[in-house]
Amino acid sequence: MTRLFRNLISTVLLLIMATAGQAQEKPVKILALGTSLTQGYGLPPGTEFTVQLQAALKRAGIAATVINAGVSGDTSAGGLARLDWSLADKPDAAIIELGSNDMLRGLPPAQTEKNLRAILTRLKAAKVKVLLTGMKAQRNLGADYVKSFDGIYPRLAKEFGLLFYPFMLDGVALHPKLNQADGIHPNPQGVKVIVARMLPLVKKLVGR
Repeated sequence: MTRLFRNLISTVLLLIMATAGQAQEKPVKILALGTSLTQGYGLPPGTEFTVQLQAALKRAGIAATVINAGVSGDTSAGGLARLDWSLADKPDAAIIELGSNDMLRGLPPAQTEKNLRAILTRLKAAKVKVLLTGMKAQRNLGADYVKSFDGIYPRLAKEFGLLFYPFMLDGVALHPKLNQADGIHPNPQGVKVIVARMLPLVKKLVGR
């Protein structure tokens, strides 16, 4: 009877350990909500931002699923409109890359900020950790517009206490060898640079 009891306890302990191991191996879900820069406009399959980021995390020993919720041409209003749908996968964290198309269309920075604040408020309520990526306005839009637009991202990052990557195209913008022919969208090598520069913050994001 005693031996049978010991065997039973051993079996239960093994099951508990196996279940715990499976839980630890469950990949963290990262929602990448953004524009064509996230979606992978003009890139060969398998070289887009989400794929390269997931691979980089794997090399770092982090099991993660990076969900591509990028839509080419999307504005901050579009991102807000599809947020609930994007949250259906129940992500643990999110990378928000929105606003560049607002700027390219000359939309009021105040409206962009309002939309982004609504997105961040919704994510906070859903207890989704956020990494906010910033964008810079084209300098030919005028000093007032540039100042207003560029100020959106650091202000929101401070307000919500977020991890913040100041410029999505840092190290890539204006470098012909890292961009496609349009001079706007990064090529696979450009995406690699973005991922490498952003990776330390993404590690912090999933570790929070």
